[in-house]
Amino acid sequence: MKNEVQLKFKKLFEDRIKKFSYTNKKVQPEFFLSKDDIYDDADLTAVETAQNMELRLKNRESLYLKKIFYSLNKIKDGTFGQCEGCEEDIPKKRLEARPTTTLCISCKEEQEHAEKGFFDSRRSKSLGRELKFA
Repeated sequence: MKNEVQLKFKKLFEDRIKKFSYTNKKVQPEFFLSKDDIYDDADLTAVETAQNMELRLKNRESLYLKKIFYSLNKIKDGTFGQCEGCEEDIPKKRLEARPTTTLCISCKEEQEHAEKGFFDSRRSKSLGRELKFA
């Protein structure tokens, strides 16, 4: 059963890599305007906003591709679907919902709780002081 699941996700990851390869080859001319096409500050702002959005999307794609390659390596070494926290099997439904996950729900909740606790302790220090207005 585990081999079937790994093969299914291997195909899914390979298909997503192909999709990203295809979309990265597309040239989007609206993001490459010459200075002659920019008439005022509003145009410049619009172009910069569009370019920033494009960069953010490319960064997200890049991070996702790294996760896909990491998952493919885990398939190759036979550890895909195994929680990196407790080493138990990650339920198939969780993998289907989040294929690149490396933690089961319990370990992910623990991780988020620890991150929240760190944030809360930092926040409470800075907000714990009384504000004084002159």
